[in-house]
Amino acid sequence: MKVSIFIGRRNLDFELASFLIEHMKSALTWEIIAKCSTTKARVGKLILPHGLVDTPVFMPVGTQGTLKGITPKQLEELGCQIMLNNTYHLGLRPGQELLEQIGGSHNFQNWSRNLLTDSGGFQMVSLLKLAKITEQGVEFQSPHDNESTMLLTPEHSMSLQNSIGADIIMQLDDVVSSLTTGKRVEEAMYRSIRWLDRCINAHQKSDSQNLFAIIQGGLDINLRKKCVEEMILRDTPGYAIGGLSGGEEKDIFWRVVTLCTDLLPKNKPIYCMGIGYTEDLVVCSALGVDMYDCVFPTRTARFGNALTPKGSLNLKSVKFSKDFQPIEKDCDCVACKSYTRSYIHLQATKETVGCHLITLHNVAYQLRLMRNIRQAIIEDRFPLFVKQTFKDLFGNEEKYPVWAINALKSVNIDLLS
Repeated sequence: MKVSIFIGRRNLDFELASFLIEHMKSALTWEIIAKCSTTKARVGKLILPHGLVDTPVFMPVGTQGTLKGITPKQLEELGCQIMLNNTYHLGLRPGQELLEQIGGSHNFQNWSRNLLTDSGGFQMVSLLKLAKITEQGVEFQSPHDNESTMLLTPEHSMSLQNSIGADIIMQLDDVVSSLTTGKRVEEAMYRSIRWLDRCINAHQKSDSQNLFAIIQGGLDINLRKKCVEEMILRDTPGYAIGGLSGGEEKDIFWRVVTLCTDLLPKNKPIYCMGIGYTEDLVVCSALGVDMYDCVFPTRTARFGNALTPKGSLNLKSVKFSKDFQPIEKDCDCVACKSYTRSYIHLQATKETVGCHLITLHNVAYQLRLMRNIRQAIIEDRFPLFVKQTFKDLFGNEEKYPVWAINALKSVNIDLLS
């Protein structure tokens, strides 16, 4: 069957059916085991080559093979089922040749559970001053020596990710800041579609690695709709919502998220990239998202901030110097079972062990939050869980974010009732 797919102002003719059969085999199984009767929230069992992932899931970010501050072994002991590695950074150091020699990133970091790799697309925003973007790909100047360059094309991104060996790999997409407007957003969206086709062609390990498409289009609803329409035709094992969490108005952010979850296939996992705040994880789960990642819990730990259900504690503050409580009373992480706020305060202001302990706690907090979200959905009490979470986190209803009130109201949860 010859199919013509319209992409931007070009028609690409190819044997779509045989193309997809050959290139888009799936190395995952996905089963939805519970749905919220009020919202779009759902609980799933995602089986990947390195084991089970319960969704909704938060995936900690181990950019260069580990989370900053803790080891992969410690992450495993916290019950983490999947974490991220970064293709661009691993491609620079230790480099593709070494990863090939050792048999991939699982072996390199001694991690037996699942991995997801970022394609390198986000670095087009985070390292924009070092990047030159063309239809061919993006050329980066090394942030390490400011001299050597890497040309990251869709083909090279796939080659790197095949060498890394992650269970889920992301297409190379043309990423622009969520604050960008005008023709550049449309250009990036259509280029992302074309680059997905090149990624599919170049992907060599579809029997063991799952390639996810990324929905782009900025804050433009029509561009997002068009991108979803095109990406669905490629029938990838899962889909990501990209190009958000870049400083855009949150009342627009959630509308883009819910549009995408409405339009994307219900039988595929949906991943919203760059999400890590408590209220964002709860709201986006209500909107139908299954997977998240963010550097927030580890990055904020390096500034002495510990996450709790009642908000963040800056343990560098002198007010904690004589506080002999654990960071969080009911937390069973090593930091909370073994040390007081007073001890961690002393270490956080002078020693790296303070950052280590707070990082352990913050990751434990995020993973426990997701377990609690899943359990509330399974027991069909998710709306009550959401209301209690916001009450604990913000206290007074007057402090509830307006965007979150609006977002949750769209899926039948009235935070103010």
